[in-house]
Amino acid sequence: MVIGDRLREMRELKKMSQGDIEHRTGLFRCYISRVENGHIVPSIETLEKFARALEVPMYQLFYDGKNPPKPPELPKGRPHDKLTWGASGKQARMLHKFRRALSEIDDSNRMLILKVARKMAARSR
Repeated sequence: MVIGDRLREMRELKKMSQGDIEHRTGLFRCYISRVENGHIVPSIETLEKFARALEVPMYQLFYDGKNPPKPPELPKGRPHDKLTWGASGKQARMLHKFRRALSEIDDSNRMLILKVARKMAARSR
């Protein structure tokens, strides 16, 4: 599924123009067009803006069924388990800063950062 196609489909179902989305989100019309045509992949924050503008829950941007999908079964564990890193407190704030910073950089720099992180993780094992 291409997210741009889904956004255009939902916008047209609601009989909204790109200008309507522009006014509701604060995004430029040319940016909205580039997203819908698949030239740009929007960040999570931008997808949240689209969902609010279209007045739909965020999951509907990715799922077209009538009922919401069932959440996956997550392993149960203690709060300080490795699986829950970033769930609250200082780690959650740090994770939020990482997500925001990564969404603002270009693809080549993002790939460089991921490569360095993989090498660091491999060394720590």
